[in-house]
Amino acid sequence: MIDIKQFAQLQKSTKDSFFQQKKLIKQVMAGQTVLCPKCQQPLKLSTPEAQDEPGICCLKGCTSIQLDFV
Repeated sequence: MIDIKQFAQLQKSTKDSFFQQKKLIKQVMAGQTVLCPKCQQPLKLSTPEAQDEPGICCLKGCTSIQLDFV
């Protein structure tokens, strides 16, 4: 069973992760060069018009964020 302190820590880390991804997505969509945290390769944006899955990823695939375009 998870106690309140563990739950609060989990909630904080989830929130922090969400805001880090949101910031990364904004930077890539603004045309800035952002490197993958693991392999240090530039992240690229794939739009729905591309043959690839729409989202943001590195060439090796260690970072992969799927996006829904409306």
